Amino acid sequence: MKPDSLFLREAWRLFFFLGIIMINYPFVQIFDKPILIAGIPLLLLYFLVGWPLSIFVIFIFSRYHSNDHNHNKEKG
Repeated sequence: MKPDSLFLREAWRLFFFLGIIMINYPFVQIFDKPILIAGIPLLLLYFLVGWPLSIFVIFIFSRYHSNDHNHNKEKG
């Protein structure tokens, strides 16, 4: 197995587990407070900002890896 393939597999596992952790007890409990920010409950704001942000990070990671992979193909 190539080191890049192993790194990619580990990274996707990390993203998966971080996503699971984001929607489970400790984090949801932390943000489930009767606090409003700009009229939006804190928990709702957590989901409305946290999930798109995590999707964006995964998108950037996959684009970077795809570009790096294509660049290496052109070289060799």
